[in-house]
Amino acid sequence: MNRRPRLPARLPVDGYVLALLGTVGLAALLPASGAAAGVAEAAATGAVALLFFLYGARLSTREALDGLRHWRLHLTVLGCTFLVFPLLGLAARGLVPAVLTPQLYSGFLFLCLVPSTIQSSIAFTSIARGNVPAAICAGSFSSLAGIVLTPLLAAALLGGHTGGLSADAVVRIVLQLMVPFLLGQALRRRVGGFLARRKKALGHVDRGSILLVVYTAFSQGMVAGIWHLVTPGRLALLLAAEAVLLALMLALTWYGAGKLGFGRADRIAVQFAGSKKSMAAGLPMASVLFGAHASLAVLPLMLFHQMQLMVCAVLARRRSRDPEETGAGAPVPGTPAPTVTPG
Repeated sequence: MNRRPRLPARLPVDGYVLALLGTVGLAALLPASGAAAGVAEAAATGAVALLFFLYGARLSTREALDGLRHWRLHLTVLGCTFLVFPLLGLAARGLVPAVLTPQLYSGFLFLCLVPSTIQSSIAFTSIARGNVPAAICAGSFSSLAGIVLTPLLAAALLGGHTGGLSADAVVRIVLQLMVPFLLGQALRRRVGGFLARRKKALGHVDRGSILLVVYTAFSQGMVAGIWHLVTPGRLALLLAAEAVLLALMLALTWYGAGKLGFGRADRIAVQFAGSKKSMAAGLPMASVLFGAHASLAVLPLMLFHQMQLMVCAVLARRRSRDPEETGAGAPVPGTPAPTVTPG
């Protein structure tokens, strides 16, 4: 008897990525313009502030301080995120204009400047049986450092594309990113329990905020008529450049960590925390730094994010079949791996 083919239990493309693509499609068909654009921009500004308030309220200060004892690993991840990645981004300047347009290159360089992920770094490290506590701390430190380092690096390396580090830009960064984050940290003892009990619902708030930022950015791009600059061929070349970037970082983090004397569990944490970029942190920052030009600036980051999830999911499964390792950082057998969510 012929059996009907079964559908896969999970789609190869994350559902949230499909929502992002749908939001881009909505902005293409029904972009916010005129008074509606002002309302959308104000709502996106509020969403960015809320997002960073929630980041601050959720980050455990005690957990971060406890993780300082593994300072060599954290410095390695920070070096990969804010030194090696930017250097590769600068080297990619040689791809202009044959492979990348100047506008796409700005977005490509920007993705090299944003902090690492937290959720997916932890999830993939757990699946691969790596040092999960180290991944938690490394991702948290990267996100915290990125609030300061990403705007500074963007101002220094992207220059005129972000308007430079003017007094107005500093005020916007402080008001939209730093103040909400510090307020969340200050109120963590009062609201931390409330947020922990409503983690699932607040996850929708996080994702909804990012969708609003994406809609606003791509609406501005449609109204400005910049999409004629991106052809299918250019997108294919952008994907190829990003595939090379991801492959280089995965190799450098794995073999580099080995050369530095890290054990298998720590090498896994370095690889997954040091090779990825956070869309959740990068998109709001782009909306603040690039303004009306944010649409093209965030496109490379969105594509890279989906690519890193797919590649790292396969890599983590392969690492999970490596020989067992005993000692600190090895997960407890039978502990379920956390769900991978966009980070």
